[in-house]
Amino acid sequence: MVDLPIFKLEEFWKKYEFSAPYLLCPSDAETWLLKDIVAMADPETRALWDNLSLGYTESPGLPLLRKEIARLYDSLEADHILTTAGAEEGIYCALHSLLSEGDHVVIISPSYQSLETLPQIVGAETTFIHLQSASKWKLEFDQIQSAWRSSTKLLILVCPHNPTGTLLERDVYEKMISLARKTGAYIFCDEVYRFLEIDETKRLPAIADGYEKGISLNVMTKSFGLAGLRIGWLASKNVDFLQKANSYKMYTSICNSAPSEILALIALRSKNKILKRNREIVLQNVELLDEFIKRHPSSIKWVRPESGTIAFLELLLPISIEQFSEELVEKTGVLIMPATVFDYPGNFFRIGFGRINMFDVLNRFEQFLIIYENLYKK
Repeated sequence: MVDLPIFKLEEFWKKYEFSAPYLLCPSDAETWLLKDIVAMADPETRALWDNLSLGYTESPGLPLLRKEIARLYDSLEADHILTTAGAEEGIYCALHSLLSEGDHVVIISPSYQSLETLPQIVGAETTFIHLQSASKWKLEFDQIQSAWRSSTKLLILVCPHNPTGTLLERDVYEKMISLARKTGAYIFCDEVYRFLEIDETKRLPAIADGYEKGISLNVMTKSFGLAGLRIGWLASKNVDFLQKANSYKMYTSICNSAPSEILALIALRSKNKILKRNREIVLQNVELLDEFIKRHPSSIKWVRPESGTIAFLELLLPISIEQFSEELVEKTGVLIMPATVFDYPGNFFRIGFGRINMFDVLNRFEQFLIIYENLYKK
């Protein structure tokens, strides 16, 4: 047995998520009440809900749900979908299915921690590409090409990116697929912030649509704002991979929660309504942040996010982000996420802007920031 490293991000949430009253760093969109989701049901899904039996469910997922998830893609069918207990189970089952000791993996960092640690735990050889603020957090194809080997088994990335909110350029997307196709490598893309692009014309095709060995990860948590359902999925045209990942699922959750499957089905059939409301919140909050950044040019710097509900800001004051964030939550109850949670150096921190209370929480943060601005002026 291998000792798992401390999961810094999840331990951070365990410590603060339900104690800090003003969260300025959540990565999910505003959630919904159960009664509001049930009210969206059509006659078929309402009957499924009213007559639901609380027994075991099919391990790959409810067929109707898998069919509905497949409609999020351009070229997939229900058999190309494996549902999971949230995104994390999808990551765990996928990476264990794909990788063996000695395999070479290219990983774009910073990232969600398990995407970086699980390949190392199974004994894979990892090459990291570290995104930089000086390059506006953009991934260049030359970086991928330099890290690539003829034996590379897998490329792992997050797009839209966590924690910066940036998107791949289309030419980088196309070139990385061509490179992977030449050597037969897989591409695993965490796409949990897809559908909340600020400029929707910049939305890229899901990697599962664009590449025959592409694997897309998504979940009801982020863009849809339904974290409590714990419904995620892996999407791929490679059904052999999905079957192997399903075999790993037999050692984890085995199957999904029956109520969650029906609620996810209802929500996905109402996806336009759900995503429209969540996009409106995101766009309004980005405008608030634009004005906030303009008011504090000597204290806060950012690369304006292109998608999702998160951004990576840099604190320019002569105080460590760890000390600043600790004092912030202790004195005001406002929580931000320092970059150390992502093992990223410097004075960066993540904020989230997918919630309806953004105006109030940002105002509390700003009042605290002004105190420190005045302190360092003296």
